[in-house]
Amino acid sequence: MHNPNDITLVLEDEAATLACGARFANILQAGLNIYLHGDLGAGKTTFTRGVLHGLGYIGKVKSPTYTLVESYHFAQFNVYHFDLYRFSDEEEWEAAGFREYFNAQNICMIEWPEKAEHILPKPDIDVKLSLYNTGKPENFGRQVQFVAASILGKQCLDRF
Repeated sequence: MHNPNDITLVLEDEAATLACGARFANILQAGLNIYLHGDLGAGKTTFTRGVLHGLGYIGKVKSPTYTLVESYHFAQFNVYHFDLYRFSDEEEWEAAGFREYFNAQNICMIEWPEKAEHILPKPDIDVKLSLYNTGKPENFGRQVQFVAASILGKQCLDRF
């Protein structure tokens, strides 16, 4: 069922996905947990790259597929970008101290949250990305849906 507070956008290409991420960066505040949903190639890392660039990060944004997390430090908060695609060991999560990243001073963006849903804190915002055929040869666009999953998430999406 579609919630009237949800926001759904059509993104024609990678540049539009990056721009959407940069715009989303403007509503972020410390303490948010953002779950990124979508199949392989749906644009989760591209969207996150747009967010980080929108926050002012100018370096290369790499997918944390093998490291599980990459950190980015800003004046107002830290952003931790998780990719749990290869995650399989809860003990590794505890040993690495990842739970400590989820606090009021940080923003955590998690790709493949379903791989660790029983140990992750609840999301504030679900970002659901999916591919669709634009009708042009070799050209697939994306659809992105933003769903508030907490009061804080709704407050942020109200500013979007």
